[in-house]
Amino acid sequence: MTVCNGPWPGEQQVREEIVRVCRLLWERGYVAATDGNVSVRVGPDRLLATPSGLSKGFLEQDQLVLTDLNGASVSEGPSALRPSSELRMHCAVYRERPDVLAVVHAHPPMATACTVAGVSLMRPILPEVLVTLGGIPTARYARPSSAEGAVVICELIREHDAVLLDHHGSLTVGRSVFEAYLKLEKVENAALVLLAAGQLGGVRELPPEEAEELLASYRRRGGSHLAHGGGG
Repeated sequence: MTVCNGPWPGEQQVREEIVRVCRLLWERGYVAATDGNVSVRVGPDRLLATPSGLSKGFLEQDQLVLTDLNGASVSEGPSALRPSSELRMHCAVYRERPDVLAVVHAHPPMATACTVAGVSLMRPILPEVLVTLGGIPTARYARPSSAEGAVVICELIREHDAVLLDHHGSLTVGRSVFEAYLKLEKVENAALVLLAAGQLGGVRELPPEEAEELLASYRRRGGSHLAHGGGG
């Protein structure tokens, strides 16, 4: 796996990108109220992350929190906000995947509903999902913000850039916050197509030989190794 040793993105640029992505999350209905969190690695031992308790739709650049790789705030000043309690999940991703520079955790309604209904998005249905993500697995249930939440992510994030959290939401990764966000769009679209197909009379999976060819293409491109184009 490729280790990202820099150059690291400029902090001001990253602040602008995080705020823009947070607005998109809110506008598209991928988060509600103060749900969700976003982080970007901006140095060998620094993350820039969304704070706890604020709506992503109205976030300002100066409200983002600078933390170490354990999720502890290093932001200064009396007005410094607290990082999200779910940042430990992001930190686990960065430890497992040195090629990852950004993590987006959201609550896309249809994809989350699939986890509640026990419907798997690993079924070979959409070619573009197989080629770019290799499938979208669902992690076993863990209470949000718990240490267990980071553990269950580690079991899948080594091989996948998009993971569903049982009864909770989604987690996508990339080499930029926009790349991680676009993978979230792909996750929710896959869930919507699956629902619509079921309502229209049934879900036809791709032929096994075609699904295997598509997955082989994904593996040839490096699988989840982002430096090899796993983001599609």
